[in-house]
Amino acid sequence: MMWNEVGYRHGVLIIGIVVAFAMTLQPPPPKTALTEGLNILWTDPGDVASLDFQYGIGGTEGQPQPPFRFLNEDSSGSSPKVNVSDGGGRKWNVKWGPEANPGTFCNRLLWACGYFAETEYFIARGRIDGAHDLTRAHPFIAKDGSFANARFQLRTDSPKYLKGKRWTWTKNPFVGTPQLKGLKILLLLVSNWDTKEANLSIFEDDSTGDRRYFYADDDWGASLGKWGNIITWTKWDCDGFTEQTPHFLKRLSDGSLKWGFNGKNRKRVTFDITVQDVQWLLQYLGQITDAQIRTGLAASGATPENVDCFASALRQRIEQLQRVSTEVPQ
Repeated sequence: MMWNEVGYRHGVLIIGIVVAFAMTLQPPPPKTALTEGLNILWTDPGDVASLDFQYGIGGTEGQPQPPFRFLNEDSSGSSPKVNVSDGGGRKWNVKWGPEANPGTFCNRLLWACGYFAETEYFIARGRIDGAHDLTRAHPFIAKDGSFANARFQLRTDSPKYLKGKRWTWTKNPFVGTPQLKGLKILLLLVSNWDTKEANLSIFEDDSTGDRRYFYADDDWGASLGKWGNIITWTKWDCDGFTEQTPHFLKRLSDGSLKWGFNGKNRKRVTFDITVQDVQWLLQYLGQITDAQIRTGLAASGATPENVDCFASALRQRIEQLQRVSTEVPQ
């Protein structure tokens, strides 16, 4: 695939405490500059309707190959995870819990719309040999090594995740572009409420001879449920996702857009999105077929009932995007 460049280079005490606490949740800005290279947020995905939502960017040939051998437990994030090697010598990060399903599906959605996506698969059943001294992952790997319902994400040096290198919604090479705002629209589409900037990562790749930096949101596990606050948000919850779908998006009389989304960093994510940005994204999102959506959901571990439920709600949200992109404000 040919990669195209987009963009280059107080008050009362209680409020003070809340602000101070919120600041502790935000990652510090990048401290060191990257080596000179090509900054990439988006690439033309080509014929979107022909993309394989069953296997995603890795294709059939990229699937994890047993036997799987335990390497170590991964204590990062909030989900139980381990690192393994497979029969082909490749390394994978294995995740369980309610983030495994939506993360796998959203990976296909990102890829189809031209955004950076890691190689990921949902494995319904398998076995990991040699697992030991487990903490959070202990309930998910049986004594004989068997497991169920896990997301496998490939670990590779090409492209390589740059630990500690971050970008923010307001400081990056793509500010003001439809490509950046298209990424935000996808967050809203799937109700990914975990929009904290600690999830905004950079991957380095020099496999083509030119150094390239891929900018990405690398965590979509908090998707396909209810947006809201710490009490009301959910993940992989089709009833909640469907309930909020009628309130997903409206176009106001002045032509501006009103988003129902109420997740983290709401204002940073929604404030600058225009009708023109929606129109730009629909060039690609609008090509995704119902069959692809259903295939991607099933490949992410959705039950037949959840396939029907999520597919219907997602199509309704896409239709809302299409409607506001064409209607004339009254």
